[in-house]
Amino acid sequence: MFMPSKSKIKGSNYERTVAARLTAIYNEQFIRNITGSGAYVGGTNRYRKHVLTEQQIRSAKGDITPPESFKLLNAECKSYSDFSYHQLLSGKCNQLDQWIEQLLEASDPDDCNVLFFKITRKSEWVAVESNKSWNLSGSYIKYISDSFGSWSILDIDQFFMTNQAEFQRYCSSDISDISTTLIP
Repeated sequence: MFMPSKSKIKGSNYERTVAARLTAIYNEQFIRNITGSGAYVGGTNRYRKHVLTEQQIRSAKGDITPPESFKLLNAECKSYSDFSYHQLLSGKCNQLDQWIEQLLEASDPDDCNVLFFKITRKSEWVAVESNKSWNLSGSYIKYISDSFGSWSILDIDQFFMTNQAEFQRYCSSDISDISTTLIP
C-alpha cells in the first residue's frame, strides 16, 4: 500500500486550508485540485491545453480549483518548515523563484497568479504579481526577481482584508460577475 510522505500530506492539508479560507471569504466553493496540480497542463505538458476544454484546463491547473466566477485564478500553495526571508532583499531567493516558476508554468496570459505560502510557526503569506493595482497599505515586501519580475508579498489576513474585492475582480473574466455582498 502506498503511503504519501509527511511533506506531501502537509502540502495537501494546506491546499485544503486555503480552499476553505477562500470559500469562507467569498461564499463560493473552492476545492483542492486533486489532478496533481498545474503539472498536468503546465511546463512540458502545455500541449494538453490544445485538446482539453476550458473547464478541464481550469480544473487541472494550480493547487486550487475555483468556482466559475473566479475562472482566471491560478494558485499554488506551499507549506514549508523554513524560509530564507533575508534572500528577499537580494532579489535572488531560489526557493521563492522555484515556487513562482511552478505557478507560472500553468499560467495563461490573463490569469491572476497567486502564491499562498505558510512557514511553520511563523506566518502565512500571499505573493501576487505587482502588475495589478493591489492595495498595499500596511506592511509588505516588494520582491524583484531577476527571472520573474516584481511581486508583492503580504500577510494573508492583511491581503484579504484590504484586497478582497480586487482579488475577485482580477480572478473574474467579467467584472459584472463580482458579488456585491462581500464579507467585511
